[in-house]
Order: sequence, then structure tokens, then C-alpha cells
Amino acid sequence: MKKNESLALAQLARKALLEKKAVDPVVLDVRKLSSVTDFYLIATGTSAPHLKAIGEELHDQLRSASVTRNRRSGETNSGWLVVDCGVVVVHLFLPHTREYYALEDLWSDAPRVK
Repeated sequence: MKKNESLALAQLARKALLEKKAVDPVVLDVRKLSSVTDFYLIATGTSAPHLKAIGEELHDQLRSASVTRNRRSGETNSGWLVVDCGVVVVHLFLPHTREYYALEDLWSDAPRVK
């Protein structure tokens, strides 16, 4: 996938999260820091049902955009869902779980994408 295509996918995913009122979605450009993916998208849901709704909206929009690589891991009650789209990995957290794992701090060298 080309640079602009992976960025477009990250932006599509962010838009899907915002449509379900995800809190503080952050896109991190890790292309120069990671060989695993191009972008991490991190966002918060306010409750387990909200996290589930965000994950479902993301899945639906990715499927509508014909994104075939779209694996999901985690349970809403655990406070952390991960959606792996290859060039974009989406982390959906409950507030306390996001704070605990602090992925933004872990990847603090990564530029944030607007």
C-alpha cells in the first residue's frame, strides 16, 4: 500500500470513530519508528457498550471501503480492543485502560497526524 493510501485509511478509521463519538482519537505516524505498521490510531470509549459501538462502526466502515484485512482482538469488558488493518492498527480503550498502557507515551517520538 502506498504512503497516501495508508494515511487515507487512518483518516477513514478516525472518521468512523468520531461518528460514534470516540473520545480524543489520536493518529500517530510510526512509519519511521516501526516495521509493523504505518499508523497507530488510539481512541477512548466511555463505557463497554460505547467501546463495542465504536468497534462495530469501524468494522462496518472498513468493510464498506473494501478493506479486507481487518482483524479484531480483545473484548469490550477487558477495556481494550485492537483492530489490525495492516498499515493501520487501531487501539480502542476504556479511559482507565488507555491511561494505564499510555501508548501515546510509548510512541512519543511519533508525529501526530491532523
